[in-house]
Amino acid sequence: MIRRLTIALWAAVALFAAPSMSLALENGLARTPPMGWNSWNKFACKGLNEKVVRETADQIASNGMKDAGYEYVIIDDCWQTGRDPQGNIVVDAEKFPSGIKALADYVHSKGLKFGIYSDAGTMTCAKRPGSIGHEYQDARQYAAWGVDYLKEDWCNTLPNQNSESSYTLMREALKASGRPIVFSICEWGSTKPWLWAGPVGNLWRATPDIQDCWDCKRTWGGGGVTQILDLMDGIESYAGPGHWNDPDMLEVGNGGMTTEEYRTHFSMWAIFSAPLLAGNDVANMTAQTKEILLNKEVIAIDQDTLGQQGRRVKKMGDTEIWSKQLADGGRAVALVNRGKAAGKITVAWNDIGYPAGLSATVRDLWAHKDETAKGSFTAEVPSHGTVMVRLKF
Repeated sequence: MIRRLTIALWAAVALFAAPSMSLALENGLARTPPMGWNSWNKFACKGLNEKVVRETADQIASNGMKDAGYEYVIIDDCWQTGRDPQGNIVVDAEKFPSGIKALADYVHSKGLKFGIYSDAGTMTCAKRPGSIGHEYQDARQYAAWGVDYLKEDWCNTLPNQNSESSYTLMREALKASGRPIVFSICEWGSTKPWLWAGPVGNLWRATPDIQDCWDCKRTWGGGGVTQILDLMDGIESYAGPGHWNDPDMLEVGNGGMTTEEYRTHFSMWAIFSAPLLAGNDVANMTAQTKEILLNKEVIAIDQDTLGQQGRRVKKMGDTEIWSKQLADGGRAVALVNRGKAAGKITVAWNDIGYPAGLSATVRDLWAHKDETAKGSFTAEVPSHGTVMVRLKF
């Protein structure tokens, strides 16, 4: 009897200690973090149109991105203008003269998937119609159009509107639509969604909006890469296959940061097991941007099937060590230099849960070189740069 009670007690402890294992949306989708492209960071409202989306799909299908794992082509805000007398959402005919169904069919013809945007309030952030009161109607329409991914924002909500209830309603509407649709919750981390969103969405924004900068903070809540790094630290236990913390879309290639800063941005999103949603003009990428977005070794860390979000294991002034456990028993490690000068950073095996006496193969995922190290590994890391390695013991 005592033994059975002890087992039951430990089972209860495990249930509450591992929310990522027990509280997950079971729709079979996003078993690894979604990869693709979203229109907002580069094109916002003004630049979004059918031509841009079609050209983007063409490029993703042919420039190596599809082969690297980029799958979703997602249109963000400003595709809709109003509702008809029956309450059906109306497409902006000037921007999308062929309609959303034809656009989704075109994206599908390229072997890709199609995503769309809505809002849980009365209006979207750009003052287009929101979905409140039309959740089931909109979900049926999205399914009829062939939508594979829905991002739902949190602008213009009602006083005292509850985020968990609102997003749960849309989850049920998507389920009732009969079509598998990845559900992306976007309330900017404002109600600590990692505490409740696991069984509601496949991913949830854990941070305010990203800005195309290294270290900046906007009065309305947006921030740069360093601000997001700090916000992602400490919530790693809530993420896992099918339910991910989302630090927002990628800014790689949009011009506000250096190549080193963009490499750090991309490396850390991979350490976070974050969705990798390119936000640049993929039809006009520089060689440096393409080299970052198509680094398959870094992408493999993001897409590792264990699905464990990495964590910060050491912080020493402007230098940091982040570690992510991998399915093969190894570790991905990011040595991050937030300072203004280059410097050496050392990770000791004890920092990442291994005995000091072990030898390991160290694979530099940006230099694409191997070496052997025992007990620790040291690298020279440029200002605002990251050395990202994969350790096999």
